Amino acid sequence: MSVQMRLQGALVTALEDHAPLGALTGVFDAPPVRAALPYAVVGEAMLGDWGTKDMAGREAHVAVLLHDGGERPARLRLLAGEVEIAIEAMPRDLGDGWRIVSLTFVRSRIVPDGAGRWIASSEYRVRMLESL
Repeated sequence: MSVQMRLQGALVTALEDHAPLGALTGVFDAPPVRAALPYAVVGEAMLGDWGTKDMAGREAHVAVLLHDGGERPARLRLLAGEVEIAIEAMPRDLGDGWRIVSLTFVRSRIVPDGAGRWIASSEYRVRMLESL
């Protein structure tokens, strides 16, 4: 399994296992065809080389998108805060020798997405090394 698949799976699991995010109707690894609000989507990571002389490494930039409805994004603000807590607490071991050595929150933003809909975006930089 690729390191990208391992990272995305770990992020999905971290969000699914975080009890305060129980209000979400689902956590998806791709935009769902149909889903009731609110739900989360873990985007595809953009990967780059972050290796050393003797270890393979990757730097990933990944976003978690929360979709919700309502006149104001009050519930979405709370859910976005819980996403940060869940991701910061996720296990660092990804399996197959891959390990997260640095997980950094980069930015977040809430924007309207049409009438009565909102999207919260939380972006992270993740650096991983593979030890054999």
